[in-house]
Amino acid sequence: MGDSVSGARRRRSRGPVIAVSLALAVCLLVTVGVVVLVGRVSTALNGWEPPTAASVDPSDGTIATPPHDELTGPPEHTGVTPRTDDETEEPAEAAGADEQSRPAPGAQRPDDTWLDEVADATGIPRRALEGYASAQLVLDEDQAECGMSWPTLAGIGFIESRHGTYAGGEIGPDGTTTVNVIGIPLDGTNNTRAIPDTDDGELDGDTEWDRAVGPMQFIPVTWEKWGESLEGETPDPHNIDDAALSAARYLCEDGRDLSRTEDWVDAIFEYNRSDTYRDDVLAYAHAYADAS
Repeated sequence: MGDSVSGARRRRSRGPVIAVSLALAVCLLVTVGVVVLVGRVSTALNGWEPPTAASVDPSDGTIATPPHDELTGPPEHTGVTPRTDDETEEPAEAAGADEQSRPAPGAQRPDDTWLDEVADATGIPRRALEGYASAQLVLDEDQAECGMSWPTLAGIGFIESRHGTYAGGEIGPDGTTTVNVIGIPLDGTNNTRAIPDTDDGELDGDTEWDRAVGPMQFIPVTWEKWGESLEGETPDPHNIDDAALSAARYLCEDGRDLSRTEDWVDAIFEYNRSDTYRDDVLAYAHAYADAS
């Protein structure tokens, strides 16, 4: 019995030692883990670089719009300062989509200073704005009774394609989108009207159904009727100059006066018969006009 008591005492005396040893082992493991974690965080921080300006997406024309219920009609006709004859018509060497560019001479173009100031004030990409403003200058001269104003075209351009940026590209110096903007098949689903292919896929690449194409989203059958080139060449729906001018002609058909609310609404419904679409275009048109 004495041996049993002695063994029990030895086991009790070793208990605290074991507990202390386990505690030290746990502390050591925790310390090692913290050191490793700190090392990894330090390495990650050392490898991190702040974002550069090149990684920031350019503006797509998004702008705060007035409440729909405050708008009772289209914005007033907004003037465009035309380019003067003594301004050079040489193409710009830079390749950036929003850098100053000089398309071929002959077509009416807005003044460079006007473009810079309005693009900066509205957030509309400069080359897209040039297309909308050029269309207004043309209609101001040969279809002035329509009252076409660039903010309406810009409102449509924003809703339809974010001014040509929706597909991930932008509008290049020559006015053509760097990535084609092609809509969904107009097959009767997704709240679309069923329009079987009318152009053998020439414009939209779809030989079964028509699709809307370009920054102003023309369907092939409508482009066939209204497509017009600002420079007098073959009209291209992927070119903002041609698309904006063609949209302006389309909106002004049947002798519409876009300064009149009824005619303006009829024109937008001709483009897309949706109350929401009409309200959104109206809100953006007002916002762009007010900002300019």
